[in-house]
Amino acid sequence: MRVGVGQFASTTDKRANLVEALDLVNTAAGQGAELVVLPEAAMFPFGGPAAEVEAAAEPLDGTYVSALAAAAAQHDVTIVAGMFEAVAGDDHVYNTVVAVGPGGLLGRYRKLHLFDALGWRESDVLRAGALDADALLVLPVGELTIGVVTCYDLRFPEIFRALVDRGVNVLVVPAAWVAGPLKEEHWATLVAARAIENTCYLVAAAQAPPQFCGRSAILDPMGVLLAGLGEIAGVAVADLFLERVHEVRSKLPVLEHRRFGVRSGD
Repeated sequence: MRVGVGQFASTTDKRANLVEALDLVNTAAGQGAELVVLPEAAMFPFGGPAAEVEAAAEPLDGTYVSALAAAAAQHDVTIVAGMFEAVAGDDHVYNTVVAVGPGGLLGRYRKLHLFDALGWRESDVLRAGALDADALLVLPVGELTIGVVTCYDLRFPEIFRALVDRGVNVLVVPAAWVAGPLKEEHWATLVAARAIENTCYLVAAAQAPPQFCGRSAILDPMGVLLAGLGEIAGVAVADLFLERVHEVRSKLPVLEHRRFGVRSGD
């Protein structure tokens, strides 16, 4: 399967963000991508007043998801992208990642770990997803199985192991990794670690600088960088192979050697 990551910096102009997202999908599909991953908050950016984020949020059957689904149908691809999802009767919203295919919405992941750290407080604006039977997003794409997390989730390795326990071999990470001291080093270390320790491909699509770190990346199950982007907007593509996952897991059977399991909890 060929996968593409699209990197850009969203603005408060929702229409312009959608045009940029669709252009990246078009570019990736033109390079043969069957799966296209866009950043967290691709629909509307972080950092603005809570009222603006709430006003920008949409339902899962709104304009943004519908436009992505139309693009998925046009190009016969699966698209994973971040948005803010309206919550009925609540002045907070979900930080949601949707997966859409040619037939429409395939699933959604509502960010479980809110970034209340390093001077940010996502919980002032966002509502964490419920930790229930539908909390995790796992779906087949071609012969591979993807599992979706978001940005700050990278610092919580147990959610990745929970996805692997559900058969995932491609970890998909839309992100808006805030720039700051040591943050690029943390990003590069964590995406590699999550790939290596789970013997999975990892596909991370990030928001571009200056507010965010960029460095979207596609890594193989040994943590090898297959393709990536630095600080600029654009697309990077790479080919993923189920046989490579089997090869690595045969040589490095860390999942078989585990002595502790993962359980959900508050």
